[in-house]
Amino acid sequence: MYAWLQRGSMFVVSQPQFKKLLKIDDDWRAESLLDLGAGDGEVTAHIAPLFSKVYATEMSGSMRKLLQRRGYQLLDIDNWYLDRQYEVISCLNLIDRCDTPLQLLNQIKASLLPNGKVLLAVVLPFSAYVESGAPHHKPKELLPITGSCFEEQVRSVVDDVLTPAGFEVESWSRVPYLCEGDLHQSYYWLDDVIFVLKSKSS
Repeated sequence: MYAWLQRGSMFVVSQPQFKKLLKIDDDWRAESLLDLGAGDGEVTAHIAPLFSKVYATEMSGSMRKLLQRRGYQLLDIDNWYLDRQYEVISCLNLIDRCDTPLQLLNQIKASLLPNGKVLLAVVLPFSAYVESGAPHHKPKELLPITGSCFEEQVRSVVDDVLTPAGFEVESWSRVPYLCEGDLHQSYYWLDDVIFVLKSKSS
């Protein structure tokens, strides 16, 4: 419904913020971006001009049509990681919404080109919720994120999730996660932590 009505767009990061997080200048360009769970592509659109080729995955059929209209190459959600690697992979507010987040992180790591980067965003306080296909909306893999405040949960994400998964944090920031609202509220504002990651082996 949101795709048909052109509603539900989100804002996580702007192009200037992306450049600051990656510590790149205005002349920086790269070959390939993969945006996992790209939604309607509004977030992708902020950084897509920096890449020659943009790939995306998305479960929603109606959202996939919007992504195709933007010219992004859609990949199958079950085998996107099988046959190519990418310079940058963005995974924004997805690991708290997928059934197997640890498996997803392993697939991301394996799909990075040497010296590739991951842009990972997570809403905190952490609350896992799988929209479809999971009993009681609970994921098969529970991320061991603990802490009673934002800073403690950030540390737990790094120490208990990202480091064991084989990633190093190059930079991170606290950013507002804005989403168009519904009949009850005009917009929603959540706290996001956004990381720039690299593989420990790179």
